[in-house]
Amino acid sequence: MKKIFLQITTTLIGIVLLSAILSQTSCKKDDSLFSDADLKFSSDTLMFDTVFTSVGSTTRIFKIYNTYDKTVRINNISLAGGNASFFRMNIDGIPSLSQNNIEIPANDSLFVFVKVTIDPTSVNSPFVVSDSIIFETDKGIQKVQLIAWGQNAYYHVPDHFSANFPAYSIIACNSTWVNDKPHVIYGYAVVDSECTLTILEGTRVHFHNNGVLWIYKDGTLNVNGTHADPVTFQGDRLEQSYKDIPGQWGKIWLSAGSKNNVIDWAIIKNAFIGLQVDTLGNSSSSTLTISNTIIKNMSGAGILAQGSKIDATNCLITNCSQYAVALTIGGNYNFRHCTIGNYWSYTTRKTPSLLLNNYYKDIYENYHVRPLTNAYFGNCIIYGTNSENEELGRDSFPVAGAFSYKFQNCLIKTTVNTSNVNYFLNCIINQDPSFTDYSNNDYQLSSNSPGINTGNSAISNMWTPILMDLNNNPRTVGNADIGAYEMQ
Repeated sequence: MKKIFLQITTTLIGIVLLSAILSQTSCKKDDSLFSDADLKFSSDTLMFDTVFTSVGSTTRIFKIYNTYDKTVRINNISLAGGNASFFRMNIDGIPSLSQNNIEIPANDSLFVFVKVTIDPTSVNSPFVVSDSIIFETDKGIQKVQLIAWGQNAYYHVPDHFSANFPAYSIIACNSTWVNDKPHVIYGYAVVDSECTLTILEGTRVHFHNNGVLWIYKDGTLNVNGTHADPVTFQGDRLEQSYKDIPGQWGKIWLSAGSKNNVIDWAIIKNAFIGLQVDTLGNSSSSTLTISNTIIKNMSGAGILAQGSKIDATNCLITNCSQYAVALTIGGNYNFRHCTIGNYWSYTTRKTPSLLLNNYYKDIYENYHVRPLTNAYFGNCIIYGTNSENEELGRDSFPVAGAFSYKFQNCLIKTTVNTSNVNYFLNCIINQDPSFTDYSNNDYQLSSNSPGINTGNSAISNMWTPILMDLNNNPRTVGNADIGAYEMQ
């Protein structure tokens, strides 16, 4: 009987002790919660730079900090605009419009992710949308402001789908794009056979990821910008962080058989390939006449030509991962007063800025030679930071095939022998062109540049005279400056 009594007594004591411990633990947990707190934020305003309607933006992130030695409880976090808001939030991985009783451990933090999508409206100029995220504690209400700029645009969305080709849309034949609203291209936007797309000054053309403007066989592209209002081609992400990021879209593709393409006063930036120019190899007229144009920040090549005919004047081609200009599979090319300055800095570049080539190898490992009938460069700069100190690549078929080129009054960074005047005439070799500030895309010549007054004005007046430079300043009547810019 004593043993039973002792066992019961011991059990009761254990229960009492356990209850006391649990009670104390519960009280300690309650004591450690703190809901009368001032919250700290990594930012009190989230700014979303210009975004296109229906495109959205990058996700912005901010932190809520608990600077106390106790767990902080937030009674409620909510998006003020609710379901009607342009914004959406995600709290520590959980998407919602509102969450209750959120706890942040002592001296810890919580992530909040915010994204904005702006629906189409009739507004044709930038407009502002705003909202806020509200934080409620026992102490009161705090807010983080959300602000975004958006803009309506013309959208070119695929409506043709094929198992063997990317989705595409066909641009209405003989269209003219004006600058009242931007154009945004998804997938491939195609200028069809016997059709012309004309793009007027000041028009902005934006491409969604991998977007392509494709000029099909017998189609034509006319880009008619001005110095004051150039036509711009770039990605559809306009946040400041995307300003100079390469590879945001695909390319402008002037495919085999496209004809009489003209680009004047344009800026083409941040793509994989700026311009891909193909021909059938039997055209007497230029596939592309390009002037007063900047091509920059390509994750592949600035200009990739394949057996085509190009006339280029007053162009700046810069900062490309591979070649700034690749003239491949033969062709006929004339470049005058062009600056090819490749200061690509994202990775180590071993490819030259300029490549000349007259053959290709097919899938069966067979070689096909295509004549490079002419590659003329006059008053041009070919320079950059190639790790091999070679910015001029000559890749000719070793057995046969025309491989004709000439550099006249050019400044070139190269390791090749330039003593033959049939190929190199009055050229400046391996002298720094002394650009004003290439790190900020300023490729004007400084006052001590060897390119000052060392060009040949007769070259400027070959064929169509080049009277103005890329800044729309007059060329020197006597000895012109080398490159796209004339020092004033």
